Amino acid sequence: MRVLVLEDEPLLAEALRDGLRREAIAADLAGDGHAALELLAVNDYDIAVLDRDVPGPSGDEVAAGIVASGSGMPILMLTAADRIDDKAAGFEIGADDYLTKPFAFRELVLRLRALDRRRAHSRPPVREIAGLRLDPFRREVHRDGRHVALTRKQFAVLDVLAAADGGVVSAEELLERAWDENADPFTNAVRITVSALRKRLGEPWIITTVPGVGYRIDG
Repeated sequence: MRVLVLEDEPLLAEALRDGLRREAIAADLAGDGHAALELLAVNDYDIAVLDRDVPGPSGDEVAAGIVASGSGMPILMLTAADRIDDKAAGFEIGADDYLTKPFAFRELVLRLRALDRRRAHSRPPVREIAGLRLDPFRREVHRDGRHVALTRKQFAVLDVLAAADGGVVSAEELLERAWDENADPFTNAVRITVSALRKRLGEPWIITTVPGVGYRIDG
């Protein structure tokens, strides 16, 4: 999962990014509305987490832009505005969820995962492909009934490959979906992670490298 976090308090923003990374959720940070709009224009996000009161275009304006784009991207408002009228206004703009500050980080993670499941309601909550059973919510993987322990990054990569349902996923797309904007596009992190993932899943190998194109799971 990759999310955009619009938050103008640097310490809180960095804490959110680091905490979400530990939960295998890649987070890009925007400190004002202009930066958020720029990131939205060039990246694909699964969810937008928006503080309403930020410099530049407000979180409400950014939310309105997302709704107007027709992307269907879920929006979680994360703000100190906790009156019922504030919440009503947020939902009227198009927010899918609303979490007031201060908040428990664990609750934020649970809400994000719930939004992600809702966003992906057209696909099974538990993916099954090539003998794999992948539960994105519990972050559990089984192969032919055997539990496979994966790191968070390995799971994130496998989740993207499984969602492609046998289609080829480029290294660039894996880098975009499983890492964040700070990832070096020339890094060999994808190759190293896929290689380690193959070993964790065991033989026979089911992740195929398509030279010059990317990777796929062979069904």
